[in-house]
Amino acid sequence: MTDQAVDQEEARLSEPPAPGGQFLGRTRELKELRADIERTGLDTLAGRKAPRARVLLIAGRPGSGRTAVAEELVRQVAQRYPDGVLRARLSDPDGTPVPVERTARELLAALGGRAPAGAGEDELTEALRTALAPRRALLLLDDAAGAEQVDALLPDAPDCLVVAVSRGPLTGISDVRPCTLGGMDTKSAVELLTRYTGSVRVTVDPRSAENLAEICEGQPAALTLAGGWLAARPQTAVSDLAKRLHTDPDDGPVLARVLRLVHDQLPASTARTLRLLTEAPAGTVDAHTASALAGCSLKTAQTALRELAALGLLRPVAAPLPAYDIPGCLHPLLRALAETKDRPAELQLARARLLERDVRLLQSCRASAETDSPQAQEKLQALPPALRFPSSRAAAEWLAARRPALLAAARLAVADGELDTLARRLMSQLVRAMVAHLGTEAAAPDLYGIHGLVLDVAERRGLAREKAAALLNLGDVDAQTGRTRDALARYRAALDAGREANDPYATARAMESVGGAHQELGDHDRAADWFGRALSQRLARGERAEAARLYGRIATAHTYAGRYGEALRNWRAALAGYRKEGDVAAHARALSELARVQEYAGRPEECLRTCQEAVEWARRAEDARLQAALQLRLADTLDRLGDPTSARLHRAAAERMLEEEANTGAREGKSVVPDEEACEIRSASDED
Repeated sequence: MTDQAVDQEEARLSEPPAPGGQFLGRTRELKELRADIERTGLDTLAGRKAPRARVLLIAGRPGSGRTAVAEELVRQVAQRYPDGVLRARLSDPDGTPVPVERTARELLAALGGRAPAGAGEDELTEALRTALAPRRALLLLDDAAGAEQVDALLPDAPDCLVVAVSRGPLTGISDVRPCTLGGMDTKSAVELLTRYTGSVRVTVDPRSAENLAEICEGQPAALTLAGGWLAARPQTAVSDLAKRLHTDPDDGPVLARVLRLVHDQLPASTARTLRLLTEAPAGTVDAHTASALAGCSLKTAQTALRELAALGLLRPVAAPLPAYDIPGCLHPLLRALAETKDRPAELQLARARLLERDVRLLQSCRASAETDSPQAQEKLQALPPALRFPSSRAAAEWLAARRPALLAAARLAVADGELDTLARRLMSQLVRAMVAHLGTEAAAPDLYGIHGLVLDVAERRGLAREKAAALLNLGDVDAQTGRTRDALARYRAALDAGREANDPYATARAMESVGGAHQELGDHDRAADWFGRALSQRLARGERAEAARLYGRIATAHTYAGRYGEALRNWRAALAGYRKEGDVAAHARALSELARVQEYAGRPEECLRTCQEAVEWARRAEDARLQAALQLRLADTLDRLGDPTSARLHRAAAERMLEEEANTGAREGKSVVPDEEACEIRSASDED
């Protein structure tokens, strides 16, 4: 087991138990909320069926326990909603509203649905409403910044329930049932304190406990910090803390006063670590994050996180590896402390250390998936033990757990603009790690966003080469998801950027992609023209394999346009190129396409001879499926030439080949599609 695995296991075993147990107080509020679920709505009173899900609003200032009340309500009524509970946080830790499209995509993923990469807000929210329409589900939308966020996500399903948590009213959403939270009742507040301090100190001085609860205004967040502070000081009486807070000259919010007291009593290194944790993306921290931000060892970071969690300053979260959340009510207060007590350069250095650590962890994560690459394994062994993963599975679990934080880190780094070099490295490694573990198709939605961030940095820094690469990647995703005109605009912009950077690869790639977009739009003349421009550049650079492939794309465009003579000439040029390169499989496929064009052109005798030659080349290439497809084409040609007997023989041979291929694929666990179309040449290049 690596040092990292040992440290992780020690952290898991040594985590302090979370204080508490059953939910405390709020009996009246929960009863009213449950009653509101059953209450007749305005539409029903008017004789209409409710068009949308019912919305319950739990409003309160940060620290009032509004999220805890929402979670308790969800726990109590979840059995009524057999299609499950969906959760989403609508604001980032710093208070920035989360874009609706990002939330909709995450909710769709939780439902097991998928939306095209790069899809806009309207398309995603419509897909979400469609997915929820036949369901009876419960949505918990936490920390909503405004009514527009909630309204966009409301399902058109009366059997669904939405529980929204916000600071204030959601003006604009009809028939919202609000529940505004104040402080906890005194009995529940004292019991919350007792969970941290133990019963003795409260029993011997109940009046002081009630006084402390009153000073904390019954706010669960303030009471939690006060209880954690007392738990860390067994010899301190409850009255001492009440007196300190009562005589505090600062008349600011009580939560800020309690936090400042707890912060000022921490060891200097732990207090500094706490302040720097506000730089953690998405507000979630683990030992690696804390170690990088504070510039300390992994073990020191683990110890600090456990101490801060015991004080109520951090909240353990369910994750494959030990991790914590900074409570949303504390995040802005801690950020203000950091801006007051830490120099801007120190905060920037902490962000840089974190980005560098993430880059190295992503390198390790990617190398863990490339077990068949000696170079990757050599790089993995060169990393410090604390940055290695014990297995590819452990690396994949880490990537899945840290994905939101890594994406947030990329967004924040690009928005910051001061660490663009590190941001570019982070995005590069993030793309490679996701592709290695998830595959390009599964990771496409995240990759689309990352390529957009790369484009932002490239435009800001004047990096023409990177701009061209980002535009090509974005254009490819647009093309794959049917946004062909958007893709065409991206490809043209990439061509300009490639020419500006004097990058021949990007220029040729963009020309070819422009041609592919025109072909998809049905403009075959322009497609052939752009393929020809890309071909000229490939020929000038002596890239014969790429030139042969482009001859094939030009021939395909001419075929679609009905110019069979031009198509035949270009396929023969492609054949000459593949022959020089010694690419037997490509030569066989090109002959197959040449035969197809001869068939379209009404030359059955030439088509027959070309098919026979193609079968021989396919046999040399050991491509059984292509052989079968060619045998079927031979049979069709022989039928047209009036030789049904030979046609039957070729069809029987094709069926035998496909059956053998299917049996072989079944033994090897492969999926085989036994039809002719599966063997056709695709005119789009692999790069497109």
